[in-house]
Amino acid sequence: MQINGVELISPAGKKLIQEQTKTADPMQFQAMLKGALDDVNRLQVEADQAVTALAEGEASDIHQVMVAAEKAKLSLQLTVQVRNKMVEAYQEISRMQL
Repeated sequence: MQINGVELISPAGKKLIQEQTKTADPMQFQAMLKGALDDVNRLQVEADQAVTALAEGEASDIHQVMVAAEKAKLSLQLTVQVRNKMVEAYQEISRMQL
């Protein structure tokens, strides 16, 4: 069995990566982040509405209410973990000596 070594990035590949890094638009990241937070908020609102409907006797399927609540819970937990990682990265960068 022959094992091939890891191929290095070609100079053309390095140039492409550098160009993509230079042209990265911070507004795209902001829009992506805002969209993700809007999705989390939407799931939270849907879960609240489902629980309210169940409490008022309008919803008969408790399974759907629980699914909506779990989706909202998991999306919020993911958001908190991503925020924690971003804060850790910021703190690590701020501790770097230049």
